[in-house]
Amino acid sequence: MSCPRLHPFRAGGRPLVFAHRGGSAVGPENTIPAFDQAIALGVDGLELDVRLSRDGIVVVHHDARLERTTNASGPVSDWTAGELARVDAAGRFGSAGGHPGRGLTAGVPTLAEALRRYRDCWMIVEMKDNEPELARATVNEVRQANASERVCLGGFGLRVVAEARRHGPEIATSAAKEEVRWALYRSWVAWPAAAPAYAGFQVPECFGKTRVVSERFIRIAHRRDLFVQTWTIDRPEDMHRLLGWGVDG
Repeated sequence: MSCPRLHPFRAGGRPLVFAHRGGSAVGPENTIPAFDQAIALGVDGLELDVRLSRDGIVVVHHDARLERTTNASGPVSDWTAGELARVDAAGRFGSAGGHPGRGLTAGVPTLAEALRRYRDCWMIVEMKDNEPELARATVNEVRQANASERVCLGGFGLRVVAEARRHGPEIATSAAKEEVRWALYRSWVAWPAAAPAYAGFQVPECFGKTRVVSERFIRIAHRRDLFVQTWTIDRPEDMHRLLGWGVDG
């Protein structure tokens, strides 16, 4: 079974709003409390990051190490999923005294937990390590949760994304960094390409001094039934401009 030509991310007919890492500016990133808050605020979907724990479980965490966002230290891959569930992944958010109000704490969740908890939610899952093992484990979790139609898998590295496509062809993927670069080059010179392996683009508006997202880029993507979602867009004036260009999220 192959991914549908017009992915459900576009089929709804209106742009979607995703909470990046669950809304990391207003909640402790990649935690259940942040995801809960984002859903309560009315977002259409969640964007989250995954890695493998020491015991091969897909866990939700952005950095390769734990120090920036938790009270633990060392690589994520040195800890089991059970151990990660018991660290405080919320205490460093906000002021030096910890999470504002409520004395909130939260462990590092598993992808399976997030997929079960948010069954009616679009989800962008970014695979942080460029390793086939992560792709296979992530695909297995998405299938187990019967979430293939509402999840899009992404990653900067082509190895992990290509393995996700091979192991889970029914699950949509976004373009890897190398694929985005070639798509951008083609958009500059109107060079037609073969049918892409991805369902769309999840890209920054600009990368360094290079503009990635433009009206032309979006127009060409839409001609091929590919979605264009931009990150991380927080200012209303940027949102209005990009929506006017036709972005999908």
